[in-house]
Amino acid sequence: MRIAFYAPLKAPDHPVPSGDRTMARLLCCALQRAGHTVELASRFRSFEGAGEPDRQQRLAQLGERIAHALIRRYRRRTASLQPQLWFTYHLYHKAPDWLGPPVSDALGIPYVVAEASYAPKQERGPWAHGCVATRTALAAADLVLGLNAADRACVLPLLRSPNRWAPLTPFVDPERACVGVAEAAAQRQSLAHSLGFDAGTVLLLTVAMMRPGAKLASYRLLAQALGHLTAPRWQLLIAGDGPAREEVLAAFADLSPRVHWLGAYEPDALAHLYPVADIYVWPAISEAYGMVLLEAQAAGVPVVAGLTGGVGDIVRSGETGLLVPVGDAAAFAQAVARLIDNADERRLLGQQAACAVGARHSLDAAARVLDKLLTPLVATGKTDR
Repeated sequence: MRIAFYAPLKAPDHPVPSGDRTMARLLCCALQRAGHTVELASRFRSFEGAGEPDRQQRLAQLGERIAHALIRRYRRRTASLQPQLWFTYHLYHKAPDWLGPPVSDALGIPYVVAEASYAPKQERGPWAHGCVATRTALAAADLVLGLNAADRACVLPLLRSPNRWAPLTPFVDPERACVGVAEAAAQRQSLAHSLGFDAGTVLLLTVAMMRPGAKLASYRLLAQALGHLTAPRWQLLIAGDGPAREEVLAAFADLSPRVHWLGAYEPDALAHLYPVADIYVWPAISEAYGMVLLEAQAAGVPVVAGLTGGVGDIVRSGETGLLVPVGDAAAFAQAVARLIDNADERRLLGQQAACAVGARHSLDAAARVLDKLLTPLVATGKTDR
């Protein structure tokens, strides 16, 4: 089928890397892997993060104009070139979908949303306009794919029918994580030489953007937790950059001899960095689920993370990593210390993590699920609203 794809928060070809961009790209790949043609409908970014109603109204008006332009463009095409389904990725009050509902309605095609969230507490807040738009879009949706089980409770009542919700397990492409043992060892030796640490030490790894808010809070809690460690042989690699860089650096000032700053990494380079590590560490404060947690596990690296959002859906505590109460620095430190001290447990969890991702969170598995859910929608046509 021909699919018009749209991500109101961040287009798949946006220049700034993030987990959101990664999932947008993966969804496009999975749809293509299933044999479908994917066209990026628009790069229009509806995100408004400051809670300014006037700017939200301007974005809504711009979205309306873009939607009308898309309708005209698609209608000029022959029937064999028009989209048969509209697919929106990541919809919420700060990044509502002004395009999908009117375009799909005008063309008479199914409207599908992946990863929608709704926050009732925002209905009377600064993003009330975005809340209304989100409710409208969800009421119009023929199918909502839930990547985060925590979203279900608030989204389900807004759908026309409970059967319009279907789970979609977050996924990665395990093939990108296939780095040989010899290559990983060589990369580790190279990093140890260039950064000045013993290659035999236990390597912790964090990959995250440095942004104010939840990311900065996670970095600060990580620094606090690692400050509790008494184990002598560990080093931390941090791959990331962003506007809160100075605040992150300050948080780790007391740990500076053990912390190594690698800067921002492109996705292809990350595939070679993950296997170097022994443990992936991230407190995951306010994390939806965390693509990096899946990527690390795909590379055979056990995870220590905070249990929040959908993290428990992708990290199985005691099987592929260790989860602790989110925000608990002492518990986080204990979990990291446990894996630092137990190489056998680290290796077992890492092996099980790679197997779990291959079995339950692969690109091929997602392609099969998407094809099974979307094909009947196109076959039966647009449902009544």
